[in-house]
Amino acid sequence: MNLALERFGVWLRSIVVCLCGALGIVLADPAELPLVVSLLVPAFLACGVRLYSLRRPRLFPSALLWTLDAAVVVLTGLSQPVLGGEGADVMVEAIVGISVVAFQYEWATRPVAGAALAALGAAVSALGDVLSSPGQSPDVVPLVRMLIQVGLSRAAYLIVRALARAADRSAAARAAVRREAEVAAARRATEREYLATLHDTASATLLMVSQGDGRDWSWLPPRARQDLEAMSAVPGFETGSVDLAALLDCVPEGEGQARVRLKTHIEGPLAMPSGPGLAIFNGVREAVTNVARHAGVREAELRAWTEGDGVVVELSDAGRGFDPESVPARRRGISGSVIGRMHAVGGSASVTSQPGTGTRVQWRWHGRAPASQAGGAGQATGVPRPPRAQVQHTADVRFIRGRLLYGTQLAVLLISLVWQFTVSLRRLVVHQDVYRPAWAQTAAFVCLAAVAVVGGVYLLRGRRIPPRVRWWSLGSVLAVSAVCAFTLPPDQSTAAPDWAFGVVGWHALFLLADLRVGAYAAFLGAHVGLNATAVFLSGAPTAAASAVLGISTIASCGFQLSVGVLMTHLLHGTAPAAGIAAAREEELRTRERIHEDMQRDHKERYRALTATTVPLLVGLGHGVLSPHDEEIRLRCGVEAARMRRLFAESDAVLDPLLNELRACVEVAEHQGVTVSLAVRGRPGEVPVEVRRELVDPVAVILGRTRSTARVTVVWTPPAVRVSVVSEDCAGGSGTGETDRTPGRATDAEVSVVRTTRGESVWVDAGWRRPAASGVDLT
Repeated sequence: MNLALERFGVWLRSIVVCLCGALGIVLADPAELPLVVSLLVPAFLACGVRLYSLRRPRLFPSALLWTLDAAVVVLTGLSQPVLGGEGADVMVEAIVGISVVAFQYEWATRPVAGAALAALGAAVSALGDVLSSPGQSPDVVPLVRMLIQVGLSRAAYLIVRALARAADRSAAARAAVRREAEVAAARRATEREYLATLHDTASATLLMVSQGDGRDWSWLPPRARQDLEAMSAVPGFETGSVDLAALLDCVPEGEGQARVRLKTHIEGPLAMPSGPGLAIFNGVREAVTNVARHAGVREAELRAWTEGDGVVVELSDAGRGFDPESVPARRRGISGSVIGRMHAVGGSASVTSQPGTGTRVQWRWHGRAPASQAGGAGQATGVPRPPRAQVQHTADVRFIRGRLLYGTQLAVLLISLVWQFTVSLRRLVVHQDVYRPAWAQTAAFVCLAAVAVVGGVYLLRGRRIPPRVRWWSLGSVLAVSAVCAFTLPPDQSTAAPDWAFGVVGWHALFLLADLRVGAYAAFLGAHVGLNATAVFLSGAPTAAASAVLGISTIASCGFQLSVGVLMTHLLHGTAPAAGIAAAREEELRTRERIHEDMQRDHKERYRALTATTVPLLVGLGHGVLSPHDEEIRLRCGVEAARMRRLFAESDAVLDPLLNELRACVEVAEHQGVTVSLAVRGRPGEVPVEVRRELVDPVAVILGRTRSTARVTVVWTPPAVRVSVVSEDCAGGSGTGETDRTPGRATDAEVSVVRTTRGESVWVDAGWRRPAASGVDLT
């Protein structure tokens, strides 16, 4: 805004100086013409240098620019005695008056410099008046009028600046709220992707190891090493593009009895962003694993082809099939690893199957993701991009434009009222004998004031002026212009008795502020045309009179039109530029926050696995630990149960604690353990850290149980208890694994009691609600 105002002030002053100066040269006597030219041409050149400084601001120090601005008003003021007459007074008043107003915008950020230039302009104007009329006291009315203009221009700037700053603060606050929401969404999406990766890699590997001996384990070491690599990678940071056809050629088929032979029919190359490409690859890999585990066949067909601007991949087998609707929500192979991954990157996946008819899994991704999924699609090219960026940018521009419009309307309303009830009111009262009739001019004054009051009421109440009220008011303002023009002697047009010529435009600008400048230019054209018609009906004016009329028109209507141009630029140029700058800054900050939070989240997640899961995979990957060892298989079962509990933690269910317990029970049942689960009491809310501490002892005992176990949850108003009884728990008390692991909550205040009798183990974990926690379990 400050940059736009500075350019506006320089251009406005330069144009007025050149036009009015040229008309002043026309007014000059031929004998004085060389002296007039010697004074005004340097002022023109100074304006030209000032205009050039807008393009190369670093070449011109502030002191030089201030000197050039001072030179313009000094040289203009000194030309008044040379010109002489009423025309000289009008020209100097117009140039100096516009200059002191423009200085308040050119030097808006340096008010002392602007005030000094305004004082210099007033002094030079008074000096020129004294030199042109020796022996007479200077006319103070133009000086007072000039000071009013300076005060109004500075006040208008302060009003608009205050609203612009408020818009900046409010936009920053709104951006911060959006940024937090976007960061949270990106973290959730990354968490889902990471959990899906764990499900497909470490969890599946450990679960297979825990299910027993008697198989070929040659596939295990490379698989464990691959799982470690997948766990250490940060999801969501893939950049660039990939060839999906090359990726699909690398889909692992498995080893030994778990191998699935793939028949591939791929129309390559299939170039696409790496995010969706890796999501499809990981989904296909998980689907091939499911074929090996559940289909009962060792052969599948993999096809891929382009469709419009997207890609379609299909995996089908002729196995036993299943009913997709009957798959429990806790099973994440399809919902998380296949379907969830594609939704996260703006694509889609579907599973079609029936018992006895085989299974077909299809992935679809299109280059133009739906708007509702833009947030996930942004992950295709690096750090997840903020969702709905274009919508947010439009909202920011609309908000900034609304604040700027409100500020400019307030400023114009202030100018209209102050000018009307100071300068115009004085002229109306002093020159009552000039008007024919005087009551018409008075009625026009009251009508104009009523228009300003009505518009001001709407503005101060924060409401837009209704279209009907706007156009009736605009018609009234134009009628005031016509009445004042035709009830004033033609030779007094734009002179001191013409109180309406310079104020009518401000009222119209207030009414038309939200429209582009073309509408306002049309009104000013009609306003000037009415006054010109009234003048020319009494006869064509002389050249000198025409020059005076031209100078007055430029000084008033030209200035008002330039303000209208400035308002249009602020609303339709500065506001979008500010919105773009704010959106870019917000996107940069959001990307930085997402990057930082995702890195931190990944470190925390990985640290939580380093005490148990990572050592197991390292040992299995390098052959240090043997899957034939029963203790190793039991540890793998425990870690698989812990991971399944971690997956269940993100489910949106009414009873999260029971949902996480069921996830651990399901892993034990995969091992052939019979588990009974009983719940007593009314479930309530439990913090996630507490749930982790309550469920972990159960996961350990269930992972070491050989045949049967009983799990019980008891809810009471002040507390919740989770207990597990195992009749044949391998490893006795299991003291090592039931201790808290690094990265988990240590202040959850969960008490754990263990009782061991031979191979029978009973573990009871309880949590009592703190008195001031606000958690109500009832």
